[in-house]
Amino acid sequence: MTLQQIEYVLAVDRFRHFAKAAEHCRVTQPTLSAMIQKLEEELGTKIFDRGQQPVCPTPAGVLVISQARNVLFQAGRIRDIIEEEKHSMSGTFNLGVLPTIAPYLLPRFFPQLMKKYPQLDIRVVEMKTDVIKSALRTGEIDAGIVAGLSDMDEFDRVPLFYEPFHVYVSRESELFGREVIRTSDLSGEQLWLLDEGHCFRDQLVRFCQLKAAKASQMAYHLGSMETFMRMVEGGRGITFIPGLAVLQLSEAQKELVHAFAIPCPTRQLILLTHKDFVRQTLKETLVREIRRAVPSEMQELQSTQVLV
Repeated sequence: MTLQQIEYVLAVDRFRHFAKAAEHCRVTQPTLSAMIQKLEEELGTKIFDRGQQPVCPTPAGVLVISQARNVLFQAGRIRDIIEEEKHSMSGTFNLGVLPTIAPYLLPRFFPQLMKKYPQLDIRVVEMKTDVIKSALRTGEIDAGIVAGLSDMDEFDRVPLFYEPFHVYVSRESELFGREVIRTSDLSGEQLWLLDEGHCFRDQLVRFCQLKAAKASQMAYHLGSMETFMRMVEGGRGITFIPGLAVLQLSEAQKELVHAFAIPCPTRQLILLTHKDFVRQTLKETLVREIRRAVPSEMQELQSTQVLV
């Protein structure tokens, strides 16, 4: 039994597909399949039921996979301890990022970070908050960039920056001519909202007390904030966008951006890690590079803003 075999088993469990697992592990599918089969022969049991699609673990496989996660997590800590002793900026680092922040934050710091530390292999995955927390518990990722919420005491939290929300208003909306948007103005408007489970959506629904949110969710299951922005630009309804997204807009698009009335709803972005995360040098570098990449006014919560 080897750590490599355990890694392959966990990859198949994650992707429920041998080819995708092999691609993730950067080996050929025959190699991955052969290694797992060899482990099954050694254990005298099948870990996966290959007759099902997607591939599923057997009852015995569920137990093996649970223990395999613990083994790989502890083995990884040994490497991390040595890397931290050397203050190393190399190796693999898995980062989970919210889908509502990744397209706007990553281009601001990630390419520069790769150039500065070419030996560091950061693998980024877009995940919702609950998935990030679960992946941190299992060791699937090393850190997550999320919006600060009240139920995160089990993790170590480092503040990154504060990001205000804006209202994106179509030219055909009666709200387009208004200087600022009050929450009471949103009643009866066509809202383009993300599905439940996106903290970006949930925070704004609570802040704005949006009674129309449920109907909007039931009627529209479009995939992303970018899709909603295109709908607004096409002349229909309103949506909400984060502050960093505004910085990527053209001048014509910025005409659709409206501020909330004071106090402006704002989210705090934080870096989450397991409490026993070892590689503090890497973590401190990541935090520093992210903070440098955002506008100075986002470094602190402004008097005109309120956390949601």
